Amino acid sequence: MYRLGIFDLDGTLADTLDSLVFSVNETLKEMGLSPISPEKCRQFVGNGARVLIEKSLLETGEPTPGRLDEAMQVYGRIFHENCTYHVVPYRGIKELLSEMKREGFRLAVLSNKPHKQTVRVVEAVFGREMFHKIQGQIDGIPRKPDPTAALQTAEELGVRPEEAVYIGDSEVDIATGTNARMMTIGVEWGFRSRTILQEAGAAHIVSSPEEIMKLIRNREVKEHE
Repeated sequence: MYRLGIFDLDGTLADTLDSLVFSVNETLKEMGLSPISPEKCRQFVGNGARVLIEKSLLETGEPTPGRLDEAMQVYGRIFHENCTYHVVPYRGIKELLSEMKREGFRLAVLSNKPHKQTVRVVEAVFGREMFHKIQGQIDGIPRKPDPTAALQTAEELGVRPEEAVYIGDSEVDIATGTNARMMTIGVEWGFRSRTILQEAGAAHIVSSPEEIMKLIRNREVKEHE
């Protein structure tokens, strides 16, 4: 029986692309560099802020060793001020979360976005009471796809890994759930294609939030037959 749903944030729970594109390009502008396209930013998201900025600098042709630390400082300030810029939940997500809570699920967010901004975005979009745990990237804890944070989340919420469902939109998320021995669900509405999710080995792929609860129920029925 499944008792815990762990969700990625960017591209899974909420469309955060505008906030990321705006913050990256404001950073590049302040540094006297050319902007990147929204599509490039979409491709660069998923492995944490440092990777996002490093790839963005490379896209501008700027050698990264000399300016990466500078860019991270600028981005940290700008993104802190703009992390909720145009952020909206995906259609049907709030209804899904409410249904899962009614069914007795524990709910958590696990993101490679910096922790303070992760909490700020989640609470701004979903309130403070929806999730039992919200965690972004924290110094000293390996970022996804390392399973450490996912396993710690399950332990803190009193759930075994095999009782957890990991839901995300990227190959990083699928690897995280797989590494943590959790059932993985890839979502098609986020920042990666269905093909990428398939190649990453997602146990299931859905095209709408409504499918997630149905999938979980059907999986539980089959396991008890």
